[in-house]
Amino acid sequence: MSFIPTILSGGSGTRLWPVSRSKFPKQFCELFDESLFLKTISRLQKLGSPWVVTNESMKVLTESVLREKGVPLTQALYEPKANNTAPAIALLCKVLELQNRSNEIVGTFASDHIIKNEENFVTAVKLAIECAKKGQVATIGLKPTYPATGYGYIEVSKEKFLIDDKETDARPTLGFREKPDAKTAQEFIDSGNYFWNASMFIFEVATMIKHLKNLMPGTWNVINTLKSDLSNLKEVYEACPAQSIDFGVMERLKEQVCIPADLGWSDVGSWDEIAGMTESSPKIEAEARNNFFYSKQNRIAGFVDVNDLIVVDTADALLITKKGSSQKVKQIVDQLAASKDARVGEHPFEYRPWGKFEILRDTDAFKSKVIHVNPGQQLSYQSHKKRAEHWVIIKGHPEVVLNDVTHSLKPGENIYIPLGAKHRIRNPHASETVEFVEVQVGTYFGEDDITRYQDDYQRT
Repeated sequence: MSFIPTILSGGSGTRLWPVSRSKFPKQFCELFDESLFLKTISRLQKLGSPWVVTNESMKVLTESVLREKGVPLTQALYEPKANNTAPAIALLCKVLELQNRSNEIVGTFASDHIIKNEENFVTAVKLAIECAKKGQVATIGLKPTYPATGYGYIEVSKEKFLIDDKETDARPTLGFREKPDAKTAQEFIDSGNYFWNASMFIFEVATMIKHLKNLMPGTWNVINTLKSDLSNLKEVYEACPAQSIDFGVMERLKEQVCIPADLGWSDVGSWDEIAGMTESSPKIEAEARNNFFYSKQNRIAGFVDVNDLIVVDTADALLITKKGSSQKVKQIVDQLAASKDARVGEHPFEYRPWGKFEILRDTDAFKSKVIHVNPGQQLSYQSHKKRAEHWVIIKGHPEVVLNDVTHSLKPGENIYIPLGAKHRIRNPHASETVEFVEVQVGTYFGEDDITRYQDDYQRT
């Protein structure tokens, strides 16, 4: 029996706009020294080889991190649409059942949380595994640090759960409590028997399947029709109702325990939280105080005669909010969505299976990009009907195939791609990244003006 730590990776990209967006949610943003998704994988690798359940729209971003961390790509499951946590966990359990792994212990964890006390986290999960072996579903309860009204709570018994007649730090769960008002939250804190619910659940696969059958038969009956090759996954998800595992199972379950833990946890849920966790980007204040500036644009901010502001700067958007009001950023996102503004979901950069590109200028006359090709990768062999391209190599030693003729280039050299010419660029090296500037000239510069003749990623 082994342990399978599993990351549930969703998100709408609204709470940390404009850095986080619907097509680039916060777990992939480098808000600190590295992305939250990468931090989560590193933390879970101390317990086992992680699995991921996420939306198929995040496949490129997910696989990029999995490759970096050496996680097998076969351990990622891609949902055809966002359907909340119950179908995601049911899907994982069904896939493991199809692999004859129903006796495995699984833990489900968010992709975008900060845990500072990782030693305490590992200790709590290991105890949860032992509880799961006894038929319990175990929850990691977070010791509250203030009377929060934005989190759900778990009420626990004062008695301790016994394993082989030995007392543990696990407590029988008395119930889940919805987000309280301020007075009730303070009462929860004062009692000492309530803990924040971060939806960290540990269970045996067979146990969770039993509970899904009993408590969510509609969901399980649909998921149970999944074929071993996942060929009918889209049809299964279309028929599967969206519901959270908290509401569908955990709030109704008798056989469960909670393990209180002090993890130094944050769900990184607002710019106010980030402002309290990290240093400001470079700024100058004149008769101003307590302002926070976030930028990756190599800019400095000046604050004059203003206090308690949060300013978030990206290449194509600027957010200005009072401290304490950053949760209202969703209103901005809603207005952008209503006007069909692409900046609600997209950045000027985009990740692809072979690497990434960033748009430098996009005008009626030309479009320019800087493009990065990862080691050992190549773009599709393609042509364009409405544009010609000029490539200038900045870094690396790529091979360019132009109308079936291969050209080896080095930094400082360039090549012209005429309109209609078949072309591709490849990075044959194992350790260096190729970087080049592309200037497009023509009548149309959309990403859909591509005819592919061969592609390593099955996009022809």
